Parts: sequence; structure tokens; C-alpha cells
Amino acid sequence: MKSAPFAYHDPRTLDEAIGLLATCQNSKLLAGGQSLVPMLNMRFVLADHIIDLNRVPELRFVRSADDRIEIGAMTAQHQLERDPLIAREMPIMQDALRHVGHLQTRSRGTIGGSLCHLDPAAELVGIASLYDATLRIAGPQGRRDIVMSEWSLGYMMPALAGDEILTGLSMPIWPQPHGHAFLEFARRHGDFAIVGVSCLLALADGKIMRAAIALIGIATAPVRLSSAEMALIGEPARDQSFRAAANEARKLVCLADAHVSAEYRQHLAAVLTERALKLAAARAQPSAQEGPNAAVHST
Repeated sequence: MKSAPFAYHDPRTLDEAIGLLATCQNSKLLAGGQSLVPMLNMRFVLADHIIDLNRVPELRFVRSADDRIEIGAMTAQHQLERDPLIAREMPIMQDALRHVGHLQTRSRGTIGGSLCHLDPAAELVGIASLYDATLRIAGPQGRRDIVMSEWSLGYMMPALAGDEILTGLSMPIWPQPHGHAFLEFARRHGDFAIVGVSCLLALADGKIMRAAIALIGIATAPVRLSSAEMALIGEPARDQSFRAAANEARKLVCLADAHVSAEYRQHLAAVLTERALKLAAARAQPSAQEGPNAAVHST
């Protein structure tokens, strides 16, 4: 199918894009277009105006500031996949990106587009939840921030007004050393996750000092396993502790769909949580020596 007719706009600055949003009724923002263009072509989305953000350079950056990583909303996924700052301070993001579609997808797709599309199985949405990201928003009324835990209003519904633009996000840098792991189960590599688990662990003297666990694919938004995170603090980094966290994941209320049952997702959530915690704990050890291909892949 072909999209319905629309007017195309090509702003060169953020202020120009905001002005267009304020004056153009029934408009949609175009980032990488990996989700919007198919939806336009199938006429799931009918827009009178398309505002292309690809020539707004101030929305494309990766930088560190005050112990945080700042990423512009129009930063392409393939850039994040290869960025040395991300590799050094946030390697779990690059692990997660290897599960996002295929090279062509990541070449066009942007981190802001993923966050605004807000698919519950999206890997970058899960990473933003894992790091308690702060999202930067701009509109005719000025600028504001919103925390990731308040970003989702429902299924694929971000807390973004129709005249606002997501300009970027900010995530805290975890102090070194710490361990990380991202594991995902999908029908095929590159498909949307049936269940995905990401975790971060900081250890001291063999005990867990800090933990973060986020799951995707099980609900209408990413789920932080807060109860398990709190229970892990102070516990030894051993199988018993990780099995207890996995049991918390097994209690989560999960979605059922045409592919798998809720019970199957609960089982996967528990299995992947335990595996991810074990891998993160191994990577958190000072003596851990892993090559670039040592990550555990979907099974």
C-alpha cells in the first residue's frame, strides 16, 4: 500500500521543528522511520504533516557530563553500537543493540525513535529503564525533564504532548568495576523479544552492593524487578542469591499473545534473570577476562 497524502517539512533547527509542531495540525515526527514509514504505508497512521528531524544536528550527540552519559534523540543506533564512550562506560547498551533488528535497521533507527515508539519489547527502552534515564523534552512551553519510570502512559503511549519533541536522554554512569549482562529470547535473531533481561551488579568482597534488573517483552512497558534488586543487596554473589531473584521474576504478571502464553513468559523471565545475574557477577570480578565475543547469546 501507499501512504495517504501528507505535507513534508524539513526543519534545520530544533526551534524550527517546534514551531512547525505548534502550527501544523495532525503532524508526526520522522526520526529513523523504521516504525513510522511502514505504519504510514499500511495506513495505520494517517498524518497531514510529516516533520523530518534528520537535518537537526543539535539532536545528534553522545557525550559525558557530570558522571552521566548524554545522548541526543536523533543519534543512530549503529553509532551507539560503535561509540567508544558507550563501549567504555555502558557496554550493556552495545550488547542490547546487537539484538535490534539487523544492520540496515540500526543504520536508520534512532534511540529517540525507539523511546517514542515505546514498543514493550524494544531493547533500548529496557536499557533506559535499567539506568533510570532522565528524558529531555522541548516544546512551545519550554523544556522539561521526565524520569523513565513515568514515561509510559500505556501500551506504546509515551508521556509526550503532541507539540513536544524528545531531544535526548541522560543516564548515570555506574562506577567501575561492575558487571553487566543482556540476554534475550526471540523466535529468530533480530525479532522482537519474547522476553529480555538486562542487569547491572556492583560487588565488594564477594557481596552484592548494588543491583539493577529490567525486563522487556512481558508487559506494556519495561519492568524493573525492584523487589529482587533490594533483596540482593548485601547478599553473597552466588547461585542461591540468583535463584531467589529468579523466583521473584517468576511471580511477575506477564502478557499472553498469539505466540506464547503468560506462563511461558514467566518461565523465561525466571530462567533469563538467573542466567543474566550469573554472567554479570562473573564480569564484575576484578579477575574477569573476557574477549569481545564472550557474551552469552539467546538460546
